[in-house]
Amino acid sequence: MDKKKIWDSYRFPLILLGGIIIGAVLGLVMGERASVFEPLGQIFLNLMFTIVVPMVFVSITTAVGNMVNMKRLGKILGSLVLTFIVTGMFAAALVLVVVNVWPPAANTTISMGAAEMESAADISDMIVGSLTVNDFSGLMSRSNMLPIIVFAIMSGLAVAACGGQESAAGKLLNNLNDIIMKMVDMIMKLAPIGLGAYFANLVGEFGPQLIGDYGRTMLIYYPMCAVYVVVFFPMYSYFAAGKLGISRMLKHIFNPAVTAFATQSSVATLPVNMEACKKIGVPEDISNIVLPMGATMHMDGSVLSSITKIAFLFGIFQMPFTGVDTYAMAIVVSILSAFVLSGAPGGGLVGEMLIVSLFGFPAEAFPLIATIGFLVDPAATCLNASGDTIASMIITRLVEGKGWLEKRLAAGELEN
Repeated sequence: MDKKKIWDSYRFPLILLGGIIIGAVLGLVMGERASVFEPLGQIFLNLMFTIVVPMVFVSITTAVGNMVNMKRLGKILGSLVLTFIVTGMFAAALVLVVVNVWPPAANTTISMGAAEMESAADISDMIVGSLTVNDFSGLMSRSNMLPIIVFAIMSGLAVAACGGQESAAGKLLNNLNDIIMKMVDMIMKLAPIGLGAYFANLVGEFGPQLIGDYGRTMLIYYPMCAVYVVVFFPMYSYFAAGKLGISRMLKHIFNPAVTAFATQSSVATLPVNMEACKKIGVPEDISNIVLPMGATMHMDGSVLSSITKIAFLFGIFQMPFTGVDTYAMAIVVSILSAFVLSGAPGGGLVGEMLIVSLFGFPAEAFPLIATIGFLVDPAATCLNASGDTIASMIITRLVEGKGWLEKRLAAGELEN
């Protein structure tokens, strides 16, 4: 591969990373004065969030509506559930080993602050609230991602039953999908400036919190995330499409990872993930279903962070973090707390309240893990969002068979 081809492949990721680094440096140098950059970052983030709801609805409805073979849809959804559970269990196994070897709360001098805790929601209310809304206007908010996905799948099934992509509605949806993806491309041209400004404000405001008593947890969590990326991401990609899968993953995973790290939002990263999956070679009917659902349900990074937080609280309150029952409860709670994050910045507070409530910790525990939550959120979201792209590759392997990527390349459907 010549230098020009390498530059063409990695130009935008390098410019994007450059924007992030410049923003971080400005934040460190200027401190709280870096808040002057906040409007630029917020404009970019608002544009991303604005496009997300129509993109999720139209992409899923189009993907399902275009399917002639409903058996394929069932296979995609079944493979999706299996993949999300298995990768989540791998993440849970890794973090349980790590926090037992290096307890995150060892030798801490953190003093507990007071906090008001809300009562835990009834499990049935939680399920109803997660999957449905009581008014159509609720479907127009990114805070209700799962109800949007459910409604989009139902709409797609109705379109498929009434003529599919050859119907007037089907043609309109396909055209709308093309328009929305073109808008995503326009917004992404602002990413280096927008993400750099957003990150400058974050580092300027919260940089000092990265040191002190929480340092041990950071020194445990961030290397653990790096291990997960270095070990498990290539392993998943190899299972999905062999050595070719690894090389294409490494080539295209950078943009989603950087965007997720900077915005701390899986939902804001959705458009970038869509583009990455298209370049890797994942069929659109798979990525259009998997990625929006993954933004809310596939949270390997959040599983890592949730169990780290739980182990931290056990240490703070001098409780032994041992036993099969404790580990099983930690895994269930971590998956539940990840499930309700909704992919938005600050959404982790809901998961942290769930951890405190379900484990029965006193209210004073909430500010402790809320602080940790902020510090680990960039890396957790990075794993969550970039993991969605890799999950799409795995699901394609399960749906289309072992040689899916080679077949698409041989047919000339993809660029090398």
